Amino acid sequence: MRKSKFSKSQIVGMLKDAEGGVPVADLLRKHGISKATFFKWRAKYGGASVSDVKRLREFEAENATLKRMYADLALENATIKDVLNRKF
Repeated sequence: MRKSKFSKSQIVGMLKDAEGGVPVADLLRKHGISKATFFKWRAKYGGASVSDVKRLREFEAENATLKRMYADLALENATIKDVLNRKF
């Protein structure tokens, strides 16, 4: 997936501007983004503050770490079961 040229705090700032009364068309033109991108961001980050976005990023990183740990343990468990079930 392509990385956005805007940081999450910049995205939240744009959404706050739109909530503050700046016309969406002006925001789109000023920042050079499409309408679809803006509304996708609004669905994802709408109503969030910068601290909420940072906390969300931390949770996503922790979740990825936990998923990797689970995958490693599940593989190890399957390997042990396979070895124990073999008949010699």
